[in-house]
Amino acid sequence: MSDTAAAPARAGLTVVIPCFNEADNIIPSYQEITAELGDHDLELLYVDDGSTDETLARVRALAGTDSRVQFISFTRNFGFEAAFSAGYRYARQPWVLHVDADQQFPAAEARKLIAAADQGYDAVFGVRTNRKDPLPRRWGTTAFHVLARWLRVELPRGATAFRLVRAPLARAVVDLRLGTPYFLATVPRLTSRYTTVAVGHRARQRGRSKVGYAFLARHAIELFVGYTRRLTTAASVGALLAAGCAALAGLGAAVGLLTGRAAAAAVFGLLAVVLVALSMTVRYLVAVGAGQPRPRLYYIREASLPVDPAELLFGDPRPAEPGPGGSGPGGSGSEGAGADESGPGGARAGASWAGDARIAQPRGPGQHGPAGALVEERAR
Repeated sequence: MSDTAAAPARAGLTVVIPCFNEADNIIPSYQEITAELGDHDLELLYVDDGSTDETLARVRALAGTDSRVQFISFTRNFGFEAAFSAGYRYARQPWVLHVDADQQFPAAEARKLIAAADQGYDAVFGVRTNRKDPLPRRWGTTAFHVLARWLRVELPRGATAFRLVRAPLARAVVDLRLGTPYFLATVPRLTSRYTTVAVGHRARQRGRSKVGYAFLARHAIELFVGYTRRLTTAASVGALLAAGCAALAGLGAAVGLLTGRAAAAAVFGLLAVVLVALSMTVRYLVAVGAGQPRPRLYYIREASLPVDPAELLFGDPRPAEPGPGGSGPGGSGSEGAGADESGPGGARAGASWAGDARIAQPRGPGQHGPAGALVEERAR
């Protein structure tokens, strides 16, 4: 095994930090990450998911003073999956470390992920110990993983978004054309070299969680519909049985075996089962149809590094306010952040100026990077 493959810390880390209205956490997260991991070849890539507070302004200020900080800002709020997908696509180091801006996972715990990756794994997922989330959230997670095992959906047990992944693998996952892409369920389909490690967890100190119960329920449905047919098969069989029983109940009422009320109650109850099964089937068809052409997962308004022009709505994605000493973020025009962009593993990302928009040139076959044939999907 090469030294680069064996030692992700020395090979370089892109810390992807999705954020939506996390203004109060931007500076603390930056300080903690750089303090704990600053001895590594580090890139911090903040992905602003259409924040309406001072999140982008604070990230932009950091990028103007620290060349390790880069950012992407969306035209609106596209959701968590879009945010981390963009971060993974545009990561320029060989390894991607996902750290949410809420700081519930201490940055120091990343060293445990790195140590596990040193053993040759392609992906390492953190598993919360002494979880500090509300009790219903913990119960929901437990039920989620129990259902996943029952439905034979392979997931890294207890895995969270706090993860360290080889950048080519992360890009391969988010670039798959899947109707209901799901990062944790897709990784085992691409590699068997993944593992989990126990990591510390703490309560959120600033801001509020953007993950509600409706989001979690929708998330679970997408996983169970998109990654297994057992649920839709069971729904189809249940619908047939319920319809048959409803017909028998109606027949029983007709010949006098059941009273009118009993027959009506039986029929309505069984029809409810049919409707539930039908809703599952419709959701499955929606998931299949989602693989067809559709709008992109996100659109970029502003970025401090080269991006695919197809993901821009308004031309030049460079920040409106130049950094100190030059026209680009991070300082001087030709020497600022992004002037010497390198792709994963140190390969140059092919940045150039096309008109007034700073973009990444498409790569040739066999090359990795966000500037190639990008597709859109939903993944978490």
